Amino acid sequence: MLRRLFFLLPDTEHAQSIVNELVESGINTRYIHAVAKGVDLKSLPRATERQKTDTTFRLEWFIWNANLMLFLMALVALISSLMSADLLWTAVSLLLMLVTFIAGGQFVVRVPDVHLTEFTDALSHGEVLLMIDVPGHRVAEIEDFVHHRHPVACVGGVGWAMDAFDM
Repeated sequence: MLRRLFFLLPDTEHAQSIVNELVESGINTRYIHAVAKGVDLKSLPRATERQKTDTTFRLEWFIWNANLMLFLMALVALISSLMSADLLWTAVSLLLMLVTFIAGGQFVVRVPDVHLTEFTDALSHGEVLLMIDVPGHRVAEIEDFVHHRHPVACVGGVGWAMDAFDM
């Protein structure tokens, strides 16, 4: 899983400069995505439709709600098994509840949560959002690289991306 860095830029010239420098430093344009509303992105690498519609947000929402539903079903099974005094099903229900609780906690703590909806206002004002997908160990390096060479770039946070599904 890759980390997606979000940078807001005032115009396409600044974005193109950053893209050129990132390509020179070894980042493939396949991992760079630009999004803008009402702005001609010229030669910037454009985001795919899945990236523009923030498919990762819907995937996170589905996983989170599926986990909650599984927890709820385990709770109902626990109550039923306590009423029937079936110790095996009580243990299975408690174990399932524990697993879903831990999985939910890990999801909240470990999955970065930045989505395109956070940039709606900036995009409506003609700014350019540059999304750069990098391995987790390169996040600080790329953030420092962009921040020190282009102070006009506003760091928008870190999310996650899956290369396999073009998200």
